[in-house]
Amino acid sequence: MRHPPRSVLLAVTGAVALVAAVTVPVVTAQGATPACTVEYSVTGQWDGGFQGAVTVTNNAAPVSGWSLGFDFAGGQKVTQGWNAKWSQSGAAVTATNESWNGSLATGASVSAGFIASWSGSNAVPTAFELNGTTCNAGAEPDPTDPSDPPDPGDGSVPALHVAGNKLVDADGTTRRLLGVNRSGGEFMCVQGYGIWDGPVDDAAIGAIADWNANTVRIPLNEECWLGLSDIKPEYGGTNYVNAVKDLVGRVKAHGMTPMLELHWSWGQYTGNSASCSDVHATCQKPMPNMQYTPAFWTSVANTFKDDPTVVFDLFNEPYPDRATSTTTQAWQCWRDGGNCPGIGYEVAGMQDLVDAVRDTGAGNPILLGGLAYSNDLSQLTYRPTDPAGNLAAAWHVYNFNTCANESCWNSTLAPVADRVPLVAGEIGENTCSHSFVDRVMKWFDDRDLSYLGWTWNTWDCSSGPALISGYDGTPTSYGIGLRDHLRALD
Repeated sequence: MRHPPRSVLLAVTGAVALVAAVTVPVVTAQGATPACTVEYSVTGQWDGGFQGAVTVTNNAAPVSGWSLGFDFAGGQKVTQGWNAKWSQSGAAVTATNESWNGSLATGASVSAGFIASWSGSNAVPTAFELNGTTCNAGAEPDPTDPSDPPDPGDGSVPALHVAGNKLVDADGTTRRLLGVNRSGGEFMCVQGYGIWDGPVDDAAIGAIADWNANTVRIPLNEECWLGLSDIKPEYGGTNYVNAVKDLVGRVKAHGMTPMLELHWSWGQYTGNSASCSDVHATCQKPMPNMQYTPAFWTSVANTFKDDPTVVFDLFNEPYPDRATSTTTQAWQCWRDGGNCPGIGYEVAGMQDLVDAVRDTGAGNPILLGGLAYSNDLSQLTYRPTDPAGNLAAAWHVYNFNTCANESCWNSTLAPVADRVPLVAGEIGENTCSHSFVDRVMKWFDDRDLSYLGWTWNTWDCSSGPALISGYDGTPTSYGIGLRDHLRALD
């Protein structure tokens, strides 16, 4: 869904195009927990250069300043970096904290990234030191096999998996995802205002649960999560990641399923139906990009792969069909990515993103929206392959979409719902009323399917489908329809 107009405070800068994103695991020895652990990854590589990232976790006493050291073995040279002060002498690389991320409590982590050159080979560093202490020594790897039996969850929030055309819990009971979107994390940080739009404390999340919601969809911004240089440090990187983790925890504390979704992403697109001309993640782009999106999902999946209650929604509203000349080209772009007609950056296809998640060992359920801003699921034959067998279809509908009536739903959605789980990740209308969403909910109720209303924000419902006028859960004239309907369900 497009958002009410807000001023964009960021200047457009250039960016380096990557050819691929490859996660490189760190091999660690068996034994006790080490004083510190370091995860090193190559998030993109091209001829003569690559992008890398490190995540450092302090398992010992708190520190007020940190310095990470490691050696390159293949002649690599760091040329720029972020979230740390990077320097290199010969093969020895040092990353020291910035003024705003120097404190590392016990168990706390910090991430930093860099661009470097390479030639001949790009060997992975094998030894790391944090403030002179060897890291990873004695660490025990904890791989997750997506084919393992379903995790039962944490007791109050079920771990879901795909069984046929249903989402089910560990006992095989069908579960519907019913709730709301909590917008803010996709735009506040990139516009320099904060991380969330309005409160996300315990009372605010409790108000969502009071509507009898069982799911909260949380839109995210890839540049903020990765802490890129155009994002204010206080709103990006570790601070942003920790804020998302805290919100996920509060959603679960109220018995609701957290759904993490990539909403705004990098990549300059000025073609048909462009939402903005900015290269940065300040609006909805037609497709994700190879520069940052696989790295984003690798990081998100690594963060939540041990929590099977979290659902991943890979990309909000693809619309490559507005850029390409044929529907076939659009679906090929959607699945396979690459150099898509009409899109000026290298596209990450949905298969690339599924692979990025699964390569971490994460078995979490994955949602995929189709063409036409996720309003078109007509070509299920283009769905990606998933070794975990845990893919579901995401669909969005508003009263102004093309497929916005029962006839279209019966002819195009019903066949999809017969084969895979179907989740309407966004439903809404721009009338400040709820007659349209009432029809959507009835159609989905009749088929035991899932839906989430857009959006739990206190915007004027005449400028966009805002469910509430106050974060205590006071509904708008539009939101009262969803509230009363959810409360009436068993």
